[in-house]
Amino acid sequence: MRDILTPQQMAKEAKSAYRVGDYAEAARSFEAARHGYLSANDAEMAAEMANNCSVSLLQAGENEAALKALEGSEFVFIQAGDRKRQAMTLGNQAAALDALGRLEEAEQIYWQAAGILKELGETELRLPIMQSISALQLRTGRHLQAVASMYAGVEKIKNPTLKQRFLKRLLGIPIQLLNNQSKELPDGTNDNS
Repeated sequence: MRDILTPQQMAKEAKSAYRVGDYAEAARSFEAARHGYLSANDAEMAAEMANNCSVSLLQAGENEAALKALEGSEFVFIQAGDRKRQAMTLGNQAAALDALGRLEEAEQIYWQAAGILKELGETELRLPIMQSISALQLRTGRHLQAVASMYAGVEKIKNPTLKQRFLKRLLGIPIQLLNNQSKELPDGTNDNS
């Protein structure tokens, strides 16, 4: 007979399953941990487990279940005043909507998450959200917006990696060209006055 595990032990098992790529097992364990935290009246940790469950389900290709797993989590974090985890929940919700092909909804929610993370100065956490927005914009044929979104994601990173510095420099070229072009007046003269 299997011992009864604490929510913390279930979460640890879930993380181990996730690391080895057993996303379905990770999702089951995160869901069990969520129930354990709910039983212990720890709504914030239960919502955190719902987030982890959603990510695992998304990795397992269970997109609808990933979206459903997040129901109510955002409001738990709003009530707790935890804007960072609220933004992360929104990002996960947008990722599930994106995977379901609900692109317009996904983009709106990605922008909400990015806005909160920008307000909080969480540039490292904001970058993957901006990358997701950029990828979505590319898939919908909005190439210039995609470049601008990606640039917005990397431009404020305080200690960028070598790859991020290269990306920032590379993306800065079209941004600079667009800025220079917008300074030209309709008759072809420059507005340098």
